[in-house]
Amino acid sequence: MAITGTIFDIQRFSLHDGPGIRTTVFLKGCPLRCLWCHNPESQKREREISFIPDRCIGCGWCFEACPGAAHVLRNGRHVLLREFCGGCGACAEGCYSGAIEVIGREMTVEDVLADVVRDRPFYDGGGGVTISGGEPMMQFEFTRALLRAAREAGVHTCLDTCGFAPTGSFMELLDGVDLFLYDLKDTDPERHLQTTGGPLEPILANLAAIDAAGGRIILRCPLIPDVNDDEGHLRGIADVANSLKNVIAVDLHPYHPFGRSKVARLGACDPSAGINSADAKDVSRWLSVVEAATRVPVRAL
Repeated sequence: MAITGTIFDIQRFSLHDGPGIRTTVFLKGCPLRCLWCHNPESQKREREISFIPDRCIGCGWCFEACPGAAHVLRNGRHVLLREFCGGCGACAEGCYSGAIEVIGREMTVEDVLADVVRDRPFYDGGGGVTISGGEPMMQFEFTRALLRAAREAGVHTCLDTCGFAPTGSFMELLDGVDLFLYDLKDTDPERHLQTTGGPLEPILANLAAIDAAGGRIILRCPLIPDVNDDEGHLRGIADVANSLKNVIAVDLHPYHPFGRSKVARLGACDPSAGINSADAKDVSRWLSVVEAATRVPVRAL
């Protein structure tokens, strides 16, 4: 039986998801709930309905198509009652304006690999495929099969992970991963729990295990002004990098608010309200502190 995964996007010509030009496969499902998440549509494992009321042209298709009567008019405005929505996607099939969209589709490993190898001519400069999310380890069987299939096809592989998964699962993937893009969201355990919803200790333990097993790593560090950009954390990033043998770079990722509009489309509350974007002075300070404290190359993306 074919192994399938729930994909919410396949992005071509990615330049910041590993070396070279890459095809990034985004999987649904994540164990963390970061306040600053820029892909909130990735958090739930199941597919979801995205709805942008301002795009609705009032054709009435969805009112007839929805088996749960989740689409209604209130005060002359189209409203989606999500408590009645079963996520079947019937409403999106005939939505010509693009107001309604299904987030998440089932694809086989073979289907995804066909998309990936189609971009092979662009990989000559050192590119390849990156499996991202969400958290790819939430769909472990699919991720393992796709990584192995890509390697067998001669495609360079990156795994973009938050690190919150069983250690044994990471060890099973080592022979299929050329490079780990490993998130280090905070080095303060209490704050990490508060802002991501998950513990720091197993993430650091998995990072050390991957390093000890010879996995090549780029640390990816989201930095959010007035949340986790204090000097203690910046020096903590350097300390973690210095403690590992196989880290080839530290990438600092300044916060951007791109995820906010996505939250509204999913009918959720925005947990990032009040968080500010970084400016050039923030980024300069971050680079200065981390570069001064580590031997590893540091970049701001």
